[in-house]
Amino acid sequence: MTTLLTRTLFCVVLLAQTTAWSQNLTLNDGRGAYATKKYRNLFLELGHTQAEIDAKINQAFQQLFHGDSATQRVYFPVGSNENGPLAYMLDVNNNDIRSEGMSYGMMIAVQLDKKAEFDALWNYAMTYSYISDPGHPSEGYFAWSLKRDGTPNSETPAPDGEEYFVTALYFASARWGDGEGIYNYKAWADKILSTMRHHPEKTGPTIRGNQTVGPMVNEEHKMILFVPNGPPNGGGRAFTDPSYHLPHFYELWARWGPEEDRAFWAAAADSSRNYFVKATHPKTGLAPDYGHFDGRPVEHRFNQNAKRFAYDSWRTAMNWSVDWSWWRKDPRQQEL
Repeated sequence: MTTLLTRTLFCVVLLAQTTAWSQNLTLNDGRGAYATKKYRNLFLELGHTQAEIDAKINQAFQQLFHGDSATQRVYFPVGSNENGPLAYMLDVNNNDIRSEGMSYGMMIAVQLDKKAEFDALWNYAMTYSYISDPGHPSEGYFAWSLKRDGTPNSETPAPDGEEYFVTALYFASARWGDGEGIYNYKAWADKILSTMRHHPEKTGPTIRGNQTVGPMVNEEHKMILFVPNGPPNGGGRAFTDPSYHLPHFYELWARWGPEEDRAFWAAAADSSRNYFVKATHPKTGLAPDYGHFDGRPVEHRFNQNAKRFAYDSWRTAMNWSVDWSWWRKDPRQQEL
């Protein structure tokens, strides 16, 4: 579930060096930037000076986060509450607030060391999108779409939002340290990540009728699901979305996340790398919007483009490219 907004946001994101917590699982760190601590700066390699690069990135950030409200910005402050300032990322095309856009905004903010913007976005997500009601089937997840007044368009989640929330929070913990309450970044990253795998099967009322919601992963295939709502092994839980596969994040979760799940995420990283090869067309290198667990494209009435390279699919190449940059574990990614 992606938008034109996300394409714009990622144009201003540079890969950031990360810091890992200690862990007991023996893992292969690969031969990429994570192991070497040498993160490529492609702008620098193209001959631009660091001052020019910094100015370009800052100009883009200022435009998107603090530019003209009618024509430039997608970041909107909306007052404050007991936890501090609030702000959201607007999906301009759909005039709504999406969990993926919020998490992407947080990722941009943490990589550019913009703590005020990060905290305001996280506060808004926790205030309006996070579902804490124990009687709700989506308890522990984020509603994937909100109106601009914060009321939900849907009360079920889209896993790409949770995936980026988790990693942005781990990055924030490493960069700024942990605070209290919702600003204990690592505690919340651990909590969300654990919920993604261990969410119980829950059925209950939502604004769109009764829904059954479960985990965000398929245990057998060790893959992220398109959505966790629907009957077990049915509906959106019967297939995946190639662009949701983030092996570069899973490697970090295998080092930083809850210890009982680290082996699973390490295996999921390998599963996703294999899946990229299965789901990608051998000549074009393009992936479908939705895919079966064996890589075949999905045909779905909800999305007529499900079997085609479409709105979600463009992220897939970005995902294996960052995975190769950070970890350099699967040489097949050079051909993809």
